[in-house]
Amino acid sequence: MITEKELKKIATEILKLYGENENSASLAADCLVKADMRGIFTHGTYLLIPMHDRIKAGMLQIPTKTSLVKDNDAASIIDGGNGLGQLVARQAMEISIKKAKKFGVATTLVKNTNNISFLGYYTDLASQKGMIGAVGCNAAPSMAPWGSTEAFIGTSPFSVSIPAKNERPIILDMSSSIVARGKIRKASRNKEQIPLGWAIDQEGNPTTDPNEALKGTLLPIAGPKGSALAIVIDIVTGMLSGSKYGTDVKTFHKLEGPTGVGVFCIAIDISHFIELDTFYSKIDDYIRSIKNLKKTKDTSEIYLPGEIEFLREEKAQKEGIEFSSQTMNKLNDILVKLGSNLRL
Repeated sequence: MITEKELKKIATEILKLYGENENSASLAADCLVKADMRGIFTHGTYLLIPMHDRIKAGMLQIPTKTSLVKDNDAASIIDGGNGLGQLVARQAMEISIKKAKKFGVATTLVKNTNNISFLGYYTDLASQKGMIGAVGCNAAPSMAPWGSTEAFIGTSPFSVSIPAKNERPIILDMSSSIVARGKIRKASRNKEQIPLGWAIDQEGNPTTDPNEALKGTLLPIAGPKGSALAIVIDIVTGMLSGSKYGTDVKTFHKLEGPTGVGVFCIAIDISHFIELDTFYSKIDDYIRSIKNLKKTKDTSEIYLPGEIEFLREEKAQKEGIEFSSQTMNKLNDILVKLGSNLRL
C-alpha cells in the first residue's frame, strides 16, 4: 500500500527530473495518481515508464510548450508541441470552461499531443465548475473497422461528466472497444490469458492470448456501432484539429515516432440553459431514483457511471493505493537512473 501523498511526491519528482517545472510536474502527477486511486492503473503512474523511454528517444518534448493556434470565440485549437498530454488536455478543458461561461458552450481541440491518461479527469474539471464536460481522443490503430481484420482505428475513448450537488457526479469514461488496449498489455506483462471476445488475431480468429491480440485487433463495443463511434471520434479529434488520424497515429508504448494524438474538450455551462440549482435538484433526484429501482436477484447495488471509481478513490484515501510491485520496481529504477534519492 502507498498513500496518495507519497505517490504524488514520487510522480512529481520524476516529472521534474524529466524536465518539467514544479507546477507542471505537480499538475500532470495529479492526473496520473488520480487514475491509480480510481483503480485505472493502466492509465496512471505506470505511464511514467514509457514516458521515460520516449523522452530518451527524443519522441516526447519536455518541458511541454503549447501554443494557441486558433482562437475564434467559442472554438479554439491548441498545438500540444508533442509534450505531456496531461498538461495540454487540462489546458484545453480550462479554456473551454472559461469560454463556456460567456458563450454557453465552448470547444477546444488539441493537435500534436500524447497519451492524456484517463479522460474522466478532464470532464470532472468541468463538473466541478457546475458544467457538463465532454472529452474524446484518438489513438494508435488497434481496432479493425467492422467487417475487417486490419487495424485502422484506435480505441477512441470518450468521457462525459454531469455534475450533481448532494450525489456524486455522473462520469461516463469508456473506450469504443470492448476493452482498453492497456488491459491487454497488462495481461501480456503478467502472462495471463484474456477473456474470449476481447480481440481477434491477425487472421480474424477469436483469441485468449494477449500477445496474439496485440498483433491482431481489439473488438468494438456493440459490433458495428462501436466501430462507427470510433471512426467518428477519430475524425473529430484528428482530422478536424489538424492532428494525425487513422494509421498515422503512433502508439505511446513503442518508439515509432511522435504519437500525434488529437483531442476534443467541450464544456457546457448549465446555467445558460436552466437555473443551476434547479438542475442540481433534478439530477440528484434522478440519481436517487435509479439507485432505488428494483434490483435483479443477482444485483446488490445499482451503480451510476463512474460511481465504482469514486468508491475506489474513497477507499484509497483511507487505506492507501494497492500498487503493483512490478510498476513500483520500474519506477524505482527510473529514480536511480535520474539520480534521485527518493524511492517508493
